[in-house]
Amino acid sequence: MQGIVTKSTGSWYKVLVDGNEVDARLRGKIRTLNLKSTNPVVVGDVVVLDQDGGEYLIKEIEERQNCIVRKSNKLSKQYQIIAANIDRAFLIVSPAKPYTPQGFIDRFLATAEAYHVPVTILLNKSDLDSKKAVLYREHLMELYPSVGYEIYNVSFLDSDDISRIQKSIGSQRVLLAGNSGVGKSTLINAILPESNQKVSAISSSYHKGRHTTTFAQMFLGENGSKIIDTPGIKDFGMVQTEPNQVSHYFPEMRSRLSGCKYNNCLHTEEPDCKILKAVEKQEIAVTRYVNYLSILEEVTV
Repeated sequence: MQGIVTKSTGSWYKVLVDGNEVDARLRGKIRTLNLKSTNPVVVGDVVVLDQDGGEYLIKEIEERQNCIVRKSNKLSKQYQIIAANIDRAFLIVSPAKPYTPQGFIDRFLATAEAYHVPVTILLNKSDLDSKKAVLYREHLMELYPSVGYEIYNVSFLDSDDISRIQKSIGSQRVLLAGNSGVGKSTLINAILPESNQKVSAISSSYHKGRHTTTFAQMFLGENGSKIIDTPGIKDFGMVQTEPNQVSHYFPEMRSRLSGCKYNNCLHTEEPDCKILKAVEKQEIAVTRYVNYLSILEEVTV
């Protein structure tokens, strides 16, 4: 029988089978496969189950359509698969309390491009009106539509904004991602009140969120939608990426690559580089280019 993994706790899994959740564990031979990922089975996976008496065993994982992947930590060669088979990711960011750096946003977007996951950016906390928050919000709202990303300026405490987000979700399987404290649990509680997700206060000392979600989990919503909540992510390193691939994950660069003189151009100092010329002409945002260089340096090491 087949099912969809709805929760992973490391050793046991919740699997949705014919509308009901069952507890399952891995068969030994899957667990001992030579996998570089820290987690062989993830939320969103389609799995094949066997029954051994009253116990369900995961014996096979179907091929994934896509996934979101990050390094398990900056120095590790292993990676963590956050979730699989996603129709769309909703990246939740905040202009302040806590502040979401653009470097984090661009790393997430590049990773999503690499694994073919469409992204919508939800810029939460539209009620914050400090000068820094307003200026940063305006910057993000201008920048990301110009490179092809959908971005909504919203408050998860506003019922009209929640209705707008629900309409955007439709019947899709969506992943919610972002730093701790940006409002993932608040959004899930607004969309799915019965989920009763824990919401933690922001640290007044550092204006950083506290982790309230320990494991990824899928919730069933209206119209057949499936909402995947994820633990707050502090950083996002790219994996399995060659240096000359990084520019392909920036849409504004990808559209200009054929104009570069050299096929293996890294867009740092090469002559007749279309990307460098576009940055000089401010056709490519300097902030995005700087974040591209940061990712390039990371994958070149």
